[in-house]
Amino acid sequence: MRTIIKNARIFDGTGRKPFPGSVAVEGNRITDVSESDITAASGDRIINADGRVLMPGLVEAHAHLTWPTSVEKFVPGMYLPPEELALTAARNARILLDHGFTSAYSAGALSKKLEISLNEHLTTGGLPGPRLIPSSVEREPPNDSELDPGQADKHEHGPEGVKAFVKECADIGAKAVKFLISGENALKPGASHELLYSEEEILAAGEQAKASDVWLTGHAHAAEAVKLGVRAGFRVLYHCTYADDEAIDMLLANKENMFVAPTIGIVQATLDATPPPHMDMTYMKKDAADVMAHQIKLVAKLKAGGMKLLPGGDYGFPFNPNGRNARDLELWVQHFNYTPEEVLHAATQLGGEIMGMGDELGLVKTGYLADLLLIDGDPTEDVTILQNKANISLIMKDGDAYKLPLSLLTTAA
Repeated sequence: MRTIIKNARIFDGTGRKPFPGSVAVEGNRITDVSESDITAASGDRIINADGRVLMPGLVEAHAHLTWPTSVEKFVPGMYLPPEELALTAARNARILLDHGFTSAYSAGALSKKLEISLNEHLTTGGLPGPRLIPSSVEREPPNDSELDPGQADKHEHGPEGVKAFVKECADIGAKAVKFLISGENALKPGASHELLYSEEEILAAGEQAKASDVWLTGHAHAAEAVKLGVRAGFRVLYHCTYADDEAIDMLLANKENMFVAPTIGIVQATLDATPPPHMDMTYMKKDAADVMAHQIKLVAKLKAGGMKLLPGGDYGFPFNPNGRNARDLELWVQHFNYTPEEVLHAATQLGGEIMGMGDELGLVKTGYLADLLLIDGDPTEDVTILQNKANISLIMKDGDAYKLPLSLLTTAA
């Protein structure tokens, strides 16, 4: 049975303006995209878009499904007992899908194997959620903050210890392995400029990642951390806040093989946060303002050089909950001077690429996977409408309609 979505305005993910048309889906693939009506056969399921915008599903490039706070559940800290953490991660996966994120690239977890187990349930349809690139545990950086990112098993240092850590992550099923190459000022003043690994250790991680066929992602604020990540073959670098001219040149020289996600969401959330009286965020807010200023300049240079930049804002903290992820799109328009079409392209077509599926995910295109959203309103005119899940009439993942109001549905005679 085919599903035909007619009377739509199609934003295909390339960045071009929406155009009127129809789309046919059979199985989990898009089988036809037409700028006119697609003739329905007997038994075809017809969805009348009635002028709504049809677009690819969104991709979260910095997912933290085990970070506990969501728009549905506030958690004052970062620690949960293992059983509750597992259920919370499943809830967060469903929340991302509810908000139109049909894919997610993990930026680290609070548990060694939880995301890997969760992904098995997502893949088999046992639980609702996005298609996921699962990561293993994210190590805890030195910090003095109440916003401790969670207690995690430590691995041995030295090149061989780092290799063993990467191999173990790969052996238990992780696809992405996260390293905190530099520290984090928000957790410990000055830490963003500190390296947490030696060059020998990071290069050893890169060597083992190739041998184990996994991707490396790096938390890198310091310029030297960015350079280490590039030299070691890291596929994704987050933040890159203090990248100097040499680091920027290195990134651009490797732009065909790398992605950068500046994670502006957590920066804006820190500036906006109203903490309880016992929590002093004065330093964090000052640092966030500095990070914002640096990232605005950085993104302009990287964008001009053709770097693949993706939204994804470190959601899941108490003041930056999972489910608010689409706010990043607005922030890119507001601070990075992206047009709505440009940031939607980054969150869809480039999102398909960061998932390692650029030839079949992230576009409304014949032969591509049917991860589709039908939006009330036009996000290419006002990208903020994607922040309200009520504005998403249809959520289709892998050809299955996760959300579909019966009022839009008919069957061809």
